Amino acid sequence: MDTAVPRGKRLRGEIVPPCSKSYAQRALAASLLAKGRTVLRGIELCRDTRSAINAIEALGAKVEIINENTIAIEGGLKPRTNNLHVGESGLAARLFTPIAALHSSPICISGEGTLLHRPMSMMIDPLQELGVELRDGGGRLPIEVCGPMRGGRVKVDGSMSSQFVTGLLIALPVAQRDTTIEVHGAVSTPYIDMTLDTLERFGVEVMYNEGDYSQFYIEGGQQYKAIDYTIESDWSAAAMIMVAAAIAGEVRVTNLSTLSRQADTAICRALERAGASLIIEQSAITVAHRHLEAFTFDATHCPDLFPALVALAAASEGVSTIRGIGRLRGKESDRGEVLREEYAKLGIDVELDYDEDVMRVVGGTPHVARVDSHDDHRIAMSLAITGLRINEELDIQNRECVAKSYPSFFDDLEQLKTSECE
Repeated sequence: MDTAVPRGKRLRGEIVPPCSKSYAQRALAASLLAKGRTVLRGIELCRDTRSAINAIEALGAKVEIINENTIAIEGGLKPRTNNLHVGESGLAARLFTPIAALHSSPICISGEGTLLHRPMSMMIDPLQELGVELRDGGGRLPIEVCGPMRGGRVKVDGSMSSQFVTGLLIALPVAQRDTTIEVHGAVSTPYIDMTLDTLERFGVEVMYNEGDYSQFYIEGGQQYKAIDYTIESDWSAAAMIMVAAAIAGEVRVTNLSTLSRQADTAICRALERAGASLIIEQSAITVAHRHLEAFTFDATHCPDLFPALVALAAASEGVSTIRGIGRLRGKESDRGEVLREEYAKLGIDVELDYDEDVMRVVGGTPHVARVDSHDDHRIAMSLAITGLRINEELDIQNRECVAKSYPSFFDDLEQLKTSECE
């Protein structure tokens, strides 16, 4: 298969990806519950992180912007309003609902855009079992909660998302009673590891059997400690640049650690299976283009990688198989269907097999078309990466949605293209 890239779109250079918004939102929530002044460094004020900052301010924190990458937070759960708006962030909705439920006054959690269609039903029964009075919009936002959440024993369906489990793990250490959480069918377990890592940093203890995410024991009445914390770079954002390099050049991505607990470190395995060149250093990875071949990959626990993996598979010779498509329906869009629809416009065949829970992507040469991001940041980035293989510029509708997680994405791509041509 011809995977030649137009000369003007070849990439070369070095990039520092934005900070992990998943770690940032967890740290912001912990900072709200901590007594004293927490300093968070290396933070990227993308749209989702701003939504989390707005949430902790509404719940009582005082936030000081020290510079563009550093903020300070004076903690304290003392809600200033009865309406908590979380923008379009699914993590913020499922994270801050349990935290809001710690308070004894009614608080309504609301959102906007695609978040209004994302499922929140997994929160309803567990919160009620923990003593929270609750009114919901039929398993969707808005949801009104009134605590205090008291702790106890509760069962949680973890098969759709780990985000609500994260919310409980962060909120319940300050509840009055001890809690045992039984989780059924936990998915995205690396994200639970990130939560446990954050709790440990802030001086909070959660007991569980290592490697088993079915049960957690949380002692009530714990206190979060204010800390000085540098947020690590985001592997989800880095994955997009790494795939772009594997397709179209050679890029060194810095401030990354392969020892990170982020789920999307798994992109390295996919790139190696496809045949890309990887040079791994202590805090950087260089990815370079080689002949790419079809690969098999299980993305069940790292579903955010699907858009990047489809771009990689589309540039690989043969039929690639990616497992875990059942995880894609509750995202900013129905990502499986959207990837199939938009890549079809480019002449790339994406097959969805829900019975086997797999996606099959037939590698091929894309052609120019007008495509739609469906207001999904990761879809926009995926299409842009595949566009590197086309002579003409892709018209990606609403490409500005990348601001949700990676505001400088298109600028970074242009910088890498410019450095190749100089």
